[in-house]
Amino acid sequence: MALAASVLIVPATPVNASPPSISWDVPLDHIDDDDVGVTYREGGLVIASGGGESASVRWGRVSAYQITRRTTTALVNRVWAEVAADVAVSVEVRAEIGARRWSEWRATPAILPDTTVVEVRVNLDGPGSVARVRMGAGRGERAARVSGGGYRVFATREGLVGRTTANGHVITKRDHFVALPSRRGLAPKDAGDYTVRVCAASGRCEWAPVWDVGPWNVTDDYWNPPSVRQSWTDLPQGRPEAQAAYQEGYNGGKDGFGRRVLNPAGIDLADGTFWDGLWLTTNAWVDVTYLWMVDGARGTVRTADSTLTVRNGPRVRATAVGIAANHARPIIECQVAGDTVTGTYGSTNLWNRLAPGYFVSDAYVNAGPSPTC
Repeated sequence: MALAASVLIVPATPVNASPPSISWDVPLDHIDDDDVGVTYREGGLVIASGGGESASVRWGRVSAYQITRRTTTALVNRVWAEVAADVAVSVEVRAEIGARRWSEWRATPAILPDTTVVEVRVNLDGPGSVARVRMGAGRGERAARVSGGGYRVFATREGLVGRTTANGHVITKRDHFVALPSRRGLAPKDAGDYTVRVCAASGRCEWAPVWDVGPWNVTDDYWNPPSVRQSWTDLPQGRPEAQAAYQEGYNGGKDGFGRRVLNPAGIDLADGTFWDGLWLTTNAWVDVTYLWMVDGARGTVRTADSTLTVRNGPRVRATAVGIAANHARPIIECQVAGDTVTGTYGSTNLWNRLAPGYFVSDAYVNAGPSPTC
């Protein structure tokens, strides 16, 4: 495919960064299950036939993209990109910052936590071809530590069974995932890199991965402080733009696409999360904790089904108080001995406390060492 024009994005080393300790070309011809709606054809990365649209198209088009990983030869914290393309392209990167933990995605040139593992996400926003993406990484000013916790936001039910989410997951009946209005916290398909704990007023909670983008906006990482928030930096941390628009007339009562905001939603819940995880019957205010922003040991839930029951004690007959979705990565506060359970990872009497009064059997959680409760 011939290039009609060549567009260079971030062609120079960013200010306050050392010369690259490493540079590399992204292997655009390597397409795998992490990639969504793209293919490699005639020397370029292009949107595949039928690709580039997701269930979130109702909140605005979500890019098709390719993800690749690079292990660097030394610690880096500055990453930039040079792109040759005849299509609108954005390049985002994230850093591995510990076992089962990643920083959020950031547009290049980016300041990341110190790392030796960088993932690159090349986003295509329309027809055309990407011929080359060359990355550079070096050392410079360190990223400021960003902290966050839990916020009360309005939740709506996503539905859309049979449609495809922004990370390529096909939505099933009574599915278990959530959508947030920024792809900075969008996990790859079948991964819980970005997991939330969402709790209803009843006390029931679900630990679920972020697999879609929405509602209303696509650049509203409201869980971040204003200093690093993508858009609407005059709003306080924890306040979704849609909530401010609906309740206070912010931005003329409209979302980022100029549409009249009809509810204050800051999170969308898949049907299973909505009905089975939280026992909701209508849209409601919920408490959400964005677990990738929280320090602590974490494990990965793996079950033969889509969920793992969360109980109020380390016993198989203890009261069910919620659900941990398959692939979710909950914080493990501590472990305690209880009933022996046989599951994905064999037989064990260890139970993981995810929060006070919320326990899951370690037989279904791939976790490292945790303190004793």
